[in-house]
Amino acid sequence: MKFSVLVAILAEDLEEKAIDVAKRSGAGGVTIVDARGIGAQEKKTFFGLTYEGSQSVLVFVLEKKLSLTVLKAISTELELAKDSRGVVFTLPLEHIAGIDRSQIHRFEERIKDDI
Repeated sequence: MKFSVLVAILAEDLEEKAIDVAKRSGAGGVTIVDARGIGAQEKKTFFGLTYEGSQSVLVFVLEKKLSLTVLKAISTELELAKDSRGVVFTLPLEHIAGIDRSQIHRFEERIKDDI
């Protein structure tokens, strides 16, 4: 069975919606990391202070086929292409240890249903 890592880097206010969309699309657990970033455009300043909004990094380990489904759902429902408030991408995962066996069982059942 092949796995992928799906990474979503989003404005903090989109975090909960992204997790809901991912779960509805079949994702299980997620690791959430607080972050901040520097964009290509200058941030606006107010009285000499620069505001850089908080971001969340969501990391999912998913079966390869499922990762594309979740990526498309997050991108579409959060309209990421529209306002550049986030990015979502996948990376191939070659080695993995410690994944919950019940999650592997769910992946196997989903594959059987697809066949």
